[in-house]
Amino acid sequence: MTKKSVITEAQEIQLAIELVKLGARLQLLESETSLSRERLLKLYKELKGVSPPKGMLPFSTDWFITWQPNIHSSLFISIHRYLVEHAQVSGIEAIMKAYKLYLEQVEPARGEEPVLSLTRAWTLVRFFDSKMLKTTACNECGGQFVVHRLDLHDHYTCGLCHMPSRAGKTKRAREDAVTASIASRNLQAA
Repeated sequence: MTKKSVITEAQEIQLAIELVKLGARLQLLESETSLSRERLLKLYKELKGVSPPKGMLPFSTDWFITWQPNIHSSLFISIHRYLVEHAQVSGIEAIMKAYKLYLEQVEPARGEEPVLSLTRAWTLVRFFDSKMLKTTACNECGGQFVVHRLDLHDHYTCGLCHMPSRAGKTKRAREDAVTASIASRNLQAA
């Protein structure tokens, strides 16, 4: 029987706390710490006040290639690479630091979730480590963007240089249009 260090256990608990505060799913916590599932469940419930979400983690590379997620994923992976290459951090520490820097750059609106969750960022790094995804330069702006490794990228143009026709037609834009329409009707009725 091996003795578990109290200090190591405290560090694992602190790591789990930071991950939960950043929005980590239970599967990520189980993968990155050696704490038991029961302890992680208790910790999650204590911090969030609710049970962790159920279901499988995202496992498809396709999500990272679609227009808006691609821009956010490309930003995150660039930050992550920079930290790994220049700040001598690696593993989950690099992912957490890169994610915090990503959040500083995108600043989601109050009450809204960022496009890229911590769990998706962690998954993205795993896809890069397993060589399923890579980055390639845009022919227009020269920025590095996430692409499938086996696709052809000779004349790649990013989603910022060549925006899709439906870009910007988000749920929030629809809600703003409905609110404006209601306000307009109220003004006409008055």
